[in-house]
Amino acid sequence: MDILTQQIINGLVLGSVYALVALGYTMVYGIINLINFAHGEVLMVGALTSWTVVTVLAGAGLPGWLLLLISLIAAIVVCAALNFSIEKIAYRPLRNAPRLAPLITAMGMSLLLQTLAMIIWKPNYKPFPILLPSEPFHIGGAVINVTQILILGATVVTLLGLMWLVNRTKLGRAMRATAENPRVAALMGVRPDMVISATFIIGAALAALAGVMWAANYGSVQHTMGFLPGLKAFTAAVFGGIGNLAGAVVGGVLLGLIEALGAGYIGALTGGVLGSHYQDIFAFIVLILVLTVRPQGLLGERVADRA
Repeated sequence: MDILTQQIINGLVLGSVYALVALGYTMVYGIINLINFAHGEVLMVGALTSWTVVTVLAGAGLPGWLLLLISLIAAIVVCAALNFSIEKIAYRPLRNAPRLAPLITAMGMSLLLQTLAMIIWKPNYKPFPILLPSEPFHIGGAVINVTQILILGATVVTLLGLMWLVNRTKLGRAMRATAENPRVAALMGVRPDMVISATFIIGAALAALAGVMWAANYGSVQHTMGFLPGLKAFTAAVFGGIGNLAGAVVGGVLLGLIEALGAGYIGALTGGVLGSHYQDIFAFIVLILVLTVRPQGLLGERVADRA
């Protein structure tokens, strides 16, 4: 029972990180029907920026929580500028092109960002210092630390904030109008280019938050670290229903639980043939099953056809 509780906690924490990244995927897709496959690399840039700031300020005598907060703000600023530039330079000229063109461009941008990060930060793994108290809290026989609690709380607050933004603010109404029909929205006074740029900036902030939380929880950063979380977050977005904010969080959390429980019990279920390092296969098994049985996802919403 202790193992089950621990794996559930691990799954919730992992799923929360997936959910933060999946929210960025689903917001962009909901507006312009584009899968931004460079989104995982934005997470990576955020994590490496945070590591750089923490390293530079390490001797300043600042408390760990303040150091983490400063590095998070720096990561959000850098990632927002990066994603804004990506949208303006790489995606905007292809907005009316066949759908394959921006998809290939997104993949190319992902590889480009990985290469640039390798040049700037070098390819070796870098340890991310422990900035928050590491003393665990005991829940039955399981443990959870401050960083993991922060990840869970950040995901809940982020979802509530995004739901409020989309449903209660002027920008949110503009987002919904642009998603429905950008041409008609423009006739009604909405500026689709501004709305799309704002969506990319918000998605970048979410990716930066996820990258910093990932680095703080797992303790290392590297130029390829964003690829697998990005791919799994896309899987989570599809699982929950891409285009649906709540669906992205549900998909991310469920995917994290599936991976954690699978990693904890796959050895016993297969008689030792498969070990916990095979946990990555679960994300893609889930994706195949969802696309086969329910292509719109668990909470999928129908995307209106555009005129």
